[in-house]
Amino acid sequence: MGKKGKKPGRGKEKTERKTAKSEGKRIRRESKKVSEEDDIDAILRNIQKEEAKKKEVHVEENVPAPSPRSNCTLSINPVKETELILYGGEFYNGNKTFVYGDLYRYDVEKNEWKLISSPNSPPPRSAHQAIAWKNNIYIFGGEFTSPNQERFHHYKDFWMLDLKTNQWEQLLLKGCPTARSGHRMVIYKHKIIIFGGFYDTLREVRYYNDLHVFDLDQFKWQEIKPRPGCLWPSPRSGFQLFVYQDEIFLYGGYSKEVSPDKTGSEKGIVHSDLWALDPRTWEWCKVKKVGIPPGLRASFSMCIHKKRAVLFGGVVDMEVEGDVLMSLFMNELYGFQLDTRRWYPLELRKDRSTKDKGSKRFDGSKGIAASSRDNQPDSQLSITYEEDENIEGFEGAVMQSGIEELSHQTNNNLCLDTASSSKINDVKVQGLVSASDMLAGLSSEVVRPCGRINSCMVVGRDTLYLYGGMMEVNDREITLDDLYSLNLSKLDEWKCIIPASESEWLEISEDEDEEDTEDEESNSGSGADETDDDEEDEDTEAIDLGNAVSIIRGEKKNIRRKEKRARIEQIRISLGLADSQRTPKPGESLKDFYKRTNTYWQMAAYEHTQHTGKELRKDGFDLAESRFKELKPILDELAILEAEQKAEEEENAETSSRTRGNKQNKQRNPQR
Repeated sequence: MGKKGKKPGRGKEKTERKTAKSEGKRIRRESKKVSEEDDIDAILRNIQKEEAKKKEVHVEENVPAPSPRSNCTLSINPVKETELILYGGEFYNGNKTFVYGDLYRYDVEKNEWKLISSPNSPPPRSAHQAIAWKNNIYIFGGEFTSPNQERFHHYKDFWMLDLKTNQWEQLLLKGCPTARSGHRMVIYKHKIIIFGGFYDTLREVRYYNDLHVFDLDQFKWQEIKPRPGCLWPSPRSGFQLFVYQDEIFLYGGYSKEVSPDKTGSEKGIVHSDLWALDPRTWEWCKVKKVGIPPGLRASFSMCIHKKRAVLFGGVVDMEVEGDVLMSLFMNELYGFQLDTRRWYPLELRKDRSTKDKGSKRFDGSKGIAASSRDNQPDSQLSITYEEDENIEGFEGAVMQSGIEELSHQTNNNLCLDTASSSKINDVKVQGLVSASDMLAGLSSEVVRPCGRINSCMVVGRDTLYLYGGMMEVNDREITLDDLYSLNLSKLDEWKCIIPASESEWLEISEDEDEEDTEDEESNSGSGADETDDDEEDEDTEAIDLGNAVSIIRGEKKNIRRKEKRARIEQIRISLGLADSQRTPKPGESLKDFYKRTNTYWQMAAYEHTQHTGKELRKDGFDLAESRFKELKPILDELAILEAEQKAEEEENAETSSRTRGNKQNKQRNPQR
């Protein structure tokens, strides 16, 4: 996950500047006074001329991995499940936007990339959709953005790639959907289903909720229109569609609506509703949430594995104390059981090599394996298996295929407690320092992808593949090019196939420069020590479970106060400490932690073992105990440091209040 923060009191000023900048872009768009660099028509004509020069297919073997990108498509080769097909995407470096039209084929077993160049290829695009069927890849829609983001072109073209010959063909057929991007496309039997998306008209963004079907046997388009009075999902983009048997599920999405006040400003809406479409009757029905669904988020990824859908990532924007906007980029997994329609968290099982010798582990065939806990005293074991009403109630709920409407138990999953949020208002993470520091995972023992949005996720041979996407660090957009895999049958560990490279960033934020200047002026008379605190230190170390405690204590090197506070916030984000269901509260014992969160852990354990009763309670406790032991040393050190900071701030506040006391009284009296 990542963070972007604004200093208290400056939110209104910064918003006004950004609004003025956006308004300037809008005026230039409408007046058509754009630079030659942003003339999309000319850009696309030049691309078309270059494509016309290609006479034959060229396959470049064993090339470097694709450059960082998001909003691309990744498909499994239908006739070879160990080959991935990647197409398109976009990259923003803080100054210019680059849109790609390159085609890659990746052999998972050989770890080799091929770059394909073909005549009559589609023009570059992002936010399109791709479907694999038989020996072909079908692509529809998407968008092209000018380098300075002054112009947008939405496609309504429909393309077919022959995977045997690497030849593209544009399918010019009547009745295709209108131009759009951010839509979703799935395959049901011999039909391609397209729903939703958006179109930027320069004056407004138009969202769709239309439904289109392409018959792959007859090569015909058909629009399915809602019957009067029937249920139908609202217009949206960025949602997810997935198919199970004779049902097509729709989850989440994003749209905007105009505020009813006179300002006419737009307000973003993050959807969290779940729908099911019957493709035999084309009727929608709303699905009630059962189990523990993921918290509200946007731009997540989903894929299908057997009887479950797997959700990863997404972002949550939260206002903290009015002027501070926290963007939390998630890296957690959730499962949706398609036959029972039940949500549950997916917690990875610890492998023997990544756990202490004395801790218990999961065995895929036998559930919970024996461990040295058998030698522990009965008083300690009683903590594990103590029964209460919540635990007993859960057993019956699992037998009924889930707990209905448990979302109220997870409403606080992403909330920042008052104590911690008050400490991080002015923390600025100092950006990405190396390829492995922020992005490679938490440690060499615990590998996991960082939180992100707009990534690609597919499943082949029981293995989930996660590629690319985007996250934010402070005001920087970090575009990713890493590739991870996860065995969905074992759910034991993430494997990093390709680590993330460093992401280029050119823009220097005026807001940050102004804030840094004000900081220097306000602290210029406070002594050399505090001046040093404000200096940037570019030689920042990686944050992982192994050195998190040392970083907090400052034992690894002499970390300046301001830098240490930024590093502490990185630790909070990287370890997911804002998730109250997975993080012990200050001073909370293992017993109390499990009692408070037992439903979460038991539902996560149930996915692994399918146990019930006493065995399920043991399984759930094992997961909770592993998380508790992992975080306890870090949380203890954070608590000590925050107590010291609070005492220091109170002392500084008391000192300043004495010097300003008389002046403040004079200011308050007239207001009475």
